[in-house]
This record gives sequence, C-alpha cells and structure tokens, in this order.
Amino acid sequence: MIAPLPDLLIAPIVRAALAEDLGRAGDVTSLACVPADARLRAVFAARQSGVAAGLDCARLAVLELDPKADFKAALADGDRVGPGDRLAWVDANARALLGAERVALNLLGRLSGVATLTRAYVDAVEGTGAQIVDTRKTTPGLRALEKYAVRCGGGVNHRFGLDDAILIKDNHIAACGSVAEAVRRARAFAGHLTKVEVEIDSLDQLEDALRHQPDVVMLDNFKPDDLAEAVRRTAGRARLEASGGVNLQTVRAIAESGVDVISVGALTHSASVLDIGLDAA
Repeated sequence: MIAPLPDLLIAPIVRAALAEDLGRAGDVTSLACVPADARLRAVFAARQSGVAAGLDCARLAVLELDPKADFKAALADGDRVGPGDRLAWVDANARALLGAERVALNLLGRLSGVATLTRAYVDAVEGTGAQIVDTRKTTPGLRALEKYAVRCGGGVNHRFGLDDAILIKDNHIAACGSVAEAVRRARAFAGHLTKVEVEIDSLDQLEDALRHQPDVVMLDNFKPDDLAEAVRRTAGRARLEASGGVNLQTVRAIAESGVDVISVGALTHSASVLDIGLDAA
C-alpha cells in the first residue's frame, strides 16, 4: 500500500493548473454549448499498458470545479493497467467536468508515465538487491508529485531538495581543494540526522572519500567492472550509489556489480506520458 499524498499538498498545484487553463474568461466553449445544469458521467480509461499514479490529482481537479461531484476510483495508485482498463468513474456538472478534464488528464498521464518508467527499471534489476532511486531532475513545481509517482512505480526517493541531505559534487570538491577535505568539512557540519554523500569519478578517489566516513559514495559514470571493484574495496564501509550512463539496457549490469543504489534522472526528466482518456459513459 502506497501512502497517499495529503490533499493539502496536491490542491495548490491543481488550482494553479486550473487557473492557467481557465484563463480570464473560463471555458468559453462549454459556456457557449453546454447548459448550466447539464450533468455528465464519464470514465478515466487507460489507452496503453502502464502503472497508475495521480488519481487524487484527477479527483481534486474535478471537485475544485464541482464540489458535489461523485468521483470513484476503480483501482489504486501503483496498480498496473492495460488498454481499456478503467481508472475512475465520475458524475459531475458537465461544464465543471469539461473544464477540469485537461488538467486532470495532464497530471494523471504525467504521473502514470513516471510510475510506468520507474516500474520498468525496478523490474529490470529484480533479484539483485539494488534500489532504483530518482533525482532532483524534476519538473519545477511538480517535485512532490513526481517523486510520489516514483514510489508508485516501486522506486525509492533520493533527497527532495538541497536542505535534507549533504551531497558533495565535483564543484564542491573543486571549491574545497580535495575529496577528503570536502567530506571532513561536511561531517563536521552535519547534524546527527543529516546524511553525507560524496560523488567521485574514479577509483583513485575512493579511499580519500572513505577516510572521513561518508554515509554514501556516489560512483559517477563508472563502468560495471569498476563498480564491482569499488564494492570490493569499500567492503561495507559506506553505501554505494551508481549514477550516470544508466538506461534500461545498462541498468541490469550496473545492479549486478553489487552497488546498493542506482539513481536514474530519466525517471522524471524523460518519462513519456501514459495515454489516458476521459470518455463519456
């Protein structure tokens, strides 16, 4: 069971999207063509196979324009769907439903696409013990939703922002002068609940990285053989994260090297929208 996001977090995103779409005059097509008291029953249905995510976004989009609408989910976020499968039923004021349709479908399709791609990566490394995690390469304003969709696809979240973990990257190291000095400073700064991760790009940097006991070492653009060597040398002293050059063709070999975590920016920056439609019932 995937813990849902609170409506309090989703609602402002949905309202902003509706305001963008409705513009200065509202849905003039529906105002012109649809009687004010008309009702419409419809179903959200998948047009292709994937993993559902974002049903609460669709629900809130409809309820924002018709608080008395009846919205019933037919399945849960994280469930697999196939062509023709029904995700939800809705019975609402017709103008309201038509006004909410595109925002509901945009968010539902986007998040289901992220969940679907994540599931493909998770399935590809099944049995290796490696976790698939996301990155901060998210759509501005949609980070919480997209990271939720990653969880719906079976993935795990990396840090949410710059404030919830220390991640020392190459430019931080350049500013500090060395890997070891950067980690030393980070460890001295970090509170007892703050994780420290450092990125390295060669095996030569590994021992320097481990000297001041980081929690995680990110192995950037390592080949599988070098990843396996890093696992051997580290011997459990830190968790190892592989990053860079990860795709569905390479991820299995990366996972089989023995790393703990594989971060994949593509989960959120390159996921295709899952084709979902709203059809009158």
